[in-house]
Amino acid sequence: MSTQKTVRQQADVVEENELRLDQEKAEQIVEALNTELANAYVLYHQLKKHHWVVEGAEFLPLHEFLEEAYENVEHGADVIAERAQALGGVPVSGPTNLERRATVEFEGEDVYDVRTMFQNDLEMYGDIIESMRDSIELAENLGDYATTEILREILVTLEEDGHHFEHYLEDDTLVLEEATK
Repeated sequence: MSTQKTVRQQADVVEENELRLDQEKAEQIVEALNTELANAYVLYHQLKKHHWVVEGAEFLPLHEFLEEAYENVEHGADVIAERAQALGGVPVSGPTNLERRATVEFEGEDVYDVRTMFQNDLEMYGDIIESMRDSIELAENLGDYATTEILREILVTLEEDGHHFEHYLEDDTLVLEEATK
């Protein structure tokens, strides 16, 4: 194990960046990005949990859908973290810090029926989509068009996946009632 104890950058300090974005603006954007990053990891862990515990007649397609959804969230989180670092910041990390920074809450450790889990997921998607739109507007207003574009691309994926949860929650199904008892 390394004995090096030199801190190269404190977690809540935004340093000057090579992208020539004013440091004061970068600080605001990194703060917003860290909120989005924290939200993404709360959603990621909830989707991962649902992937592990989903049951029922539609198990396999739901299991696969949840895997794709959490992989999309993880990819977006990685892009957000790299952008925060490029702007001179330190991406938020660690379970305690992620939970503290997030504006969404994990549903908890209990296992619910599929409909309840998906309703909880859809609710979290909605909250994150609203937050992401606010972060996009902030970046746009501060002249950080690259961050705006990055977040818009992530937002498109979030909205698409959220819409898929909506479809799963519709009341129409091919599954016979007796198959669900």
